Amino acid sequence: MEALLLNAGYEISDLDSADYVIVNTCAVKDPTEHHMSRRIKELLDGGKRVIVTGCLPHINPKVIDERVSAILGVKSIDRIGDAIRLAEEGEKLISIEQRSVDKLELPRIWKSSVAFVVPISEGCLNACTYCGTRFARGVLKSYAPEKVVKWVKEALARGYKEIQLSSEDTGCYGFDIGTNLAELLDEITAIEGEFRVRVGMMNPNHVIKFLDELVDVYKDEKIYKFLHLPVQSGDNEILRLMARTYTVEEFEEIVGAFRRKIPGLNLNTDIIVGFPGETEEAFQNTVALIERVRPDKINVSRFSPRPGTLAAKMKNQVVGWRAKERSRYLHRLRLSISYEINKKLVGRELEVLTHGQGQKGGIEGRTMNYKDIILPGAPVGEFVKVKVTKATATYLMGELVE
Repeated sequence: MEALLLNAGYEISDLDSADYVIVNTCAVKDPTEHHMSRRIKELLDGGKRVIVTGCLPHINPKVIDERVSAILGVKSIDRIGDAIRLAEEGEKLISIEQRSVDKLELPRIWKSSVAFVVPISEGCLNACTYCGTRFARGVLKSYAPEKVVKWVKEALARGYKEIQLSSEDTGCYGFDIGTNLAELLDEITAIEGEFRVRVGMMNPNHVIKFLDELVDVYKDEKIYKFLHLPVQSGDNEILRLMARTYTVEEFEEIVGAFRRKIPGLNLNTDIIVGFPGETEEAFQNTVALIERVRPDKINVSRFSPRPGTLAAKMKNQVVGWRAKERSRYLHRLRLSISYEINKKLVGRELEVLTHGQGQKGGIEGRTMNYKDIILPGAPVGEFVKVKVTKATATYLMGELVE
């Protein structure tokens, strides 16, 4: 959107001096939705003219303040210039219909950075009973491999060292155009140069269809040994109610296949606690799965009913205090496991790609399995040899090896 506005002759400024503020929204969870709607109201009350884009217009448009100047859905971002032009003329553009927009055909801003994000698809092939995002993103639309590769080559030519492949679900990439993620990664890793690829989240029900092929391509040194594979629950009945279309056993089969062939794999997973019908036994099954699999990181969320979803209407909703209690338990377990894994790296020498100034101070970098590491000082955008000096549950600390 920034590139489209610049091409249309508009200037991008800071918040204080802006004539219009674009709020690009997320509504995946109820608390996030509240934060977004509250922020929109704050800006309007402060005298700003606001344009709302993103998922909120699709998922729960009624919480959007009626004073906004325009509303654009996720498939209408190419109309951002029209939205401002019409607002200047006193008209309010509302465009949330499902249009066919190929984001790889849109311009991009080349900012000074080490990492560059390349979307490979939009939408998904799942119908999870709790998810509102699919109402916004729609069914899978994979972008042509040659377009993805073109953007990767352009980014590398401009000096980027890390390519982040993004999608609602990278695991089903290409299923609609006769290819798959493994074949795309083969093409990307064949590009000359020293760079790394971070693959975004992939769902187990798709990965298992081409598991051996994907594990083989993950061996390539250009791919971070990082796997984000959401399980959501360790109980098969809850997975059935979620309509996740895989089993706990299949999740463990995928993890086992990766770990056998990819040493040092950094496994991330997601868990939803308090899903309707989650009994104490079902929750303990999730705990047992986490203790068996021992992921490097777990993103724990409490179930949040989203408008229009089947799960929001289900009986046996779990009371809030119990869901919060389960969430806290899993969070503590997650920190304990993460720390035990990370402390084994202390004293090891690792290759790291430095990214820039870290929020915790020093220079932030990523190991080759995509763990966050903080260095007291290092050249930015370089592959450096580092010795790990300290570990926490969430990041590492290290120093350059002379």
